[in-house]
Amino acid sequence: MSAHVYILECADGSFYVGSARDLNLRLDQHNSGRGAAYTRRRLPVQLVYHRECESVGEAYALEKRIQGWSRAKRLALIEGRFDDLKRLARKQRRE
Repeated sequence: MSAHVYILECADGSFYVGSARDLNLRLDQHNSGRGAAYTRRRLPVQLVYHRECESVGEAYALEKRIQGWSRAKRLALIEGRFDDLKRLARKQRRE
């Protein structure tokens, strides 16, 4: 069963990352105030990125991964600047 991971740009310029089986239904839920509490306070929202995944598990894992990214790295993904993704990865602490 396919699923989607998506990024919404909220009215305040922030990003929301989510995953769903039915992307169109989920977008309608977000924009009608029936989505996540985060987007409910920042309406309207606009879809700026989405990717179809082979399974719900894959979409959820990618959602969690992207949620940990910096704003700059999310923008690179949205803008299709894939070569910048590695450079924008947060540096790990050296112990």
